[in-house]
Amino acid sequence: MPSLRAFECLLAAADLGSVTSAARHLHLSQPAISHQLAALEREAGTALLTRDRRGVRLTAAGRAALPEARRAVAAAGEAIRLARAVGQGVGGVVRVVCAQSLTVALLAPVLARWNLDRPDVVISLRESTDPETAFAMLESGETDLLLFPELGDARFESATVAEEEIVVALPALHPLASRHTIRTRDLREEPFVHFTPENRLGAWIERHLDDVDLRGPVVVRTAVTTHAPQLAAAGLGVTVVPVSAITAGFSGAVRPFEPRRRRRLVATTTTSRDPLVTQLVGDLRSSGLRVPADIARQLAPAEEPTAERDPEL
Repeated sequence: MPSLRAFECLLAAADLGSVTSAARHLHLSQPAISHQLAALEREAGTALLTRDRRGVRLTAAGRAALPEARRAVAAAGEAIRLARAVGQGVGGVVRVVCAQSLTVALLAPVLARWNLDRPDVVISLRESTDPETAFAMLESGETDLLLFPELGDARFESATVAEEEIVVALPALHPLASRHTIRTRDLREEPFVHFTPENRLGAWIERHLDDVDLRGPVVVRTAVTTHAPQLAAAGLGVTVVPVSAITAGFSGAVRPFEPRRRRRLVATTTTSRDPLVTQLVGDLRSSGLRVPADIARQLAPAEEPTAERDPEL
């Protein structure tokens, strides 16, 4: 197999018209250039250049080989450029599998900034409600980064990037909406918007609401995390979701639990993290989870009533 250096020598000799000029251009000795050209001609089994007093000229075989030789050298240069860009964190592709509800609240603000600051970086995004499949993709090398609630899988390297609250979403005029906080026992016998089996959030809810029997009151199931609060707001019942599943302008009510429930969000990678992934994880941690202002106000602790001052004191 001919070397790229041999192709470079052929291009330089053809473009400059002499071996001497090619040697000067490539900072090689003339014998070194001649050696590379001879090796290339042996590989081709025919002469690629003819030499005379005026310099060198391409033979018919040389003219046929020249365009592909030029493309090969250019491709090699492009390969190095792309690798260097990835190493410097300014180019390449990062493959991300993200929990469905985290795309907008956690990932989107960082992607918008990267689109401006790193236009040559492509984020290949896949949304998922199945962490087990996502971990299998990471293990097989099909993805570079997972963004999910903490699952405690010690096989991979994880970094906490944010924390999110688990909340109750319900119709705006529901009796429970008059309360500042909701206890799990308050949800007993309430019509419930739940999740289909492929959305593992449903299993998480059942584990953490173990004092609420959800077999009877379930009125509808959805596979899409962000649909559950919308279905609840439409009057179908109540639901339990991460706050990231609720968008700005939500027409229903959002209430925290008492005591409040939170979970950590982690970025999970293989141990051989590349510069682009490292930078993305750092930016996710710096950005944090974005909760819409109108939702944050509903979750703010109730203000204590101000005590009236006794005028005689």
